Amino acid sequence: MRSLVRCLVFLFAVCAATIPTAGAEPGSQILEIRPLGGRQFEVVVRSAAMDRPITLWMSHPGAGAPALYLLNAVDGGEDGGPWTRRTDIADFFADKHVNVIVPMGGRASYYTDWLNDDPILGRNKWTTFLTRELPPLLESRFGMTGRNAVAGLSMSATSALNLAIGAPGRYQAVGSYSGCPRTSDPAANAYVHSELAVFGANADNMWGAPDNPAWAEHDPMLHADRLRGIALYISAGNGVPGAHETLGDLDIEGSPVRLLDRIAVGGVMETVIGGCTRPFLDRLAAAGVPATVKLRQGTHAWAYWQDDVHESWPLFAAAIGA
Repeated sequence: MRSLVRCLVFLFAVCAATIPTAGAEPGSQILEIRPLGGRQFEVVVRSAAMDRPITLWMSHPGAGAPALYLLNAVDGGEDGGPWTRRTDIADFFADKHVNVIVPMGGRASYYTDWLNDDPILGRNKWTTFLTRELPPLLESRFGMTGRNAVAGLSMSATSALNLAIGAPGRYQAVGSYSGCPRTSDPAANAYVHSELAVFGANADNMWGAPDNPAWAEHDPMLHADRLRGIALYISAGNGVPGAHETLGDLDIEGSPVRLLDRIAVGGVMETVIGGCTRPFLDRLAAAGVPATVKLRQGTHAWAYWQDDVHESWPLFAAAIGA
């Protein structure tokens, strides 16, 4: 009987999920909630701004918990895999009083609102989705507290900072793991264009031509003072092989070819990231904005970002009341 009651309650929640929630953007709604076992769920949400369904992975501990949004890398979790496949976040958060939400998709989007639709990527309105459409739906349906943290890696590290800058009060903590927190200077602009071009996308459709003011509007380097009052965790490596450049490490799986690729390609990428990050840290210091900083020896790799989640969690937990 008890199992039957739980089943009926869950079915009611799924059916009710298609009803728009008060406070959400018109047209946005939860379409489906699929249990994955334990506290894990797959949640499908319609974004009115993008006019398409977005799938989320979610770890839900029960009502009365805050939220941590984890953004995927430049592939959106579609090619190499999302946080759930590349790290231990499901196990790490299994006993923690926090909702963990991983949006699936968003490759090469910078998780921002694009000025124009892109022929390859289509319509990107990720800032609208993540700051205005999604939170009210999840907070109402899952009984969240309204206190949030957001973290990203590589491309989405910049996105996490920009989301907090653009939506004051929405996030109490931000994690930037191995990201380049600059977009509008010539070198950073060229970097962003080349990063998106790998996926066939045109960055001019995102924030316009390089002289468009939208690039400066989305440059954390220029708006470091607007991060004041937010618990910040900023990490970057120096590109030199570190603790995780071993044959037995995550994603290497005993392959010398993979190890060499990580050292060569990942080393160069993290060298660039380190060069982007240090001036940003100087800007934070000059503005009197405190941050927890992790500058390490290492390359551009998931093993280090898993470490970042573990190491930044106590800071996030204190900030969001977890």
